[in-house]
Amino acid sequence: MEDRRLLDSRQGDLGADAERIGQEFLEGFEAVARIDRPAVTVFGSARIREDDPVYAEAREVGRLLADAGFAVVTGGGPGVMEAANRGARDAGGLSVGFNIELPHEQFSNAYLDISLSFKHFYARKTMFVKAAEGFVIFPGGFGTLDELFESLTLIQTGKVLHFPVVLFDAAYWQPLLDWIRERLLVDGMISPEDLDLLEVTDDPARAVALILECYERHCASMPAEPEKADAQ
Repeated sequence: MEDRRLLDSRQGDLGADAERIGQEFLEGFEAVARIDRPAVTVFGSARIREDDPVYAEAREVGRLLADAGFAVVTGGGPGVMEAANRGARDAGGLSVGFNIELPHEQFSNAYLDISLSFKHFYARKTMFVKAAEGFVIFPGGFGTLDELFESLTLIQTGKVLHFPVVLFDAAYWQPLLDWIRERLLVDGMISPEDLDLLEVTDDPARAVALILECYERHCASMPAEPEKADAQ
């Protein structure tokens, strides 16, 4: 595992390591450049099975995004990722997967038109953001939460523009949203306007409408510029 070797090692050829990482970024940027239309990145658990209602909802979101003219970008694996890519394929849209090499060998799903597998998480995560006009976040675990909060941090600090971030499945996300309001906001760790970075829905059509509305209003051209100094 390249990431494990790099992060564990106290020795080695730093120049060669940096060159390999740079090459992976270049390959990712080249893959993003092949996306010939606006794109939306869909995040969610790899553990969702095909008979789970969340799978059907993610598939429908992927289909509706493709119908609206968006490419669908995912982590390229199973579960929610497969469902969203499959939905894009159902509608004849462009389906993109940026996978990652993991110890348990996460496989690429069968519904990808553009596919690239990464060795380094940080290169892969950059492509999710670089390709996107918005994000739809389905239920998931640590990886999904990492992608959610990285997206919010980049928007909050103005590192990327103000893309819509849509949380799908209100009941799943409500305890987290309550904690954010009752602890982070009350304790002054975030500002009230930071809550405006998130939308919540249970409706695939509404999720896509939120993305489309922002895209048509060019709201992503307006950076979120909080009054505070940082996002810590």
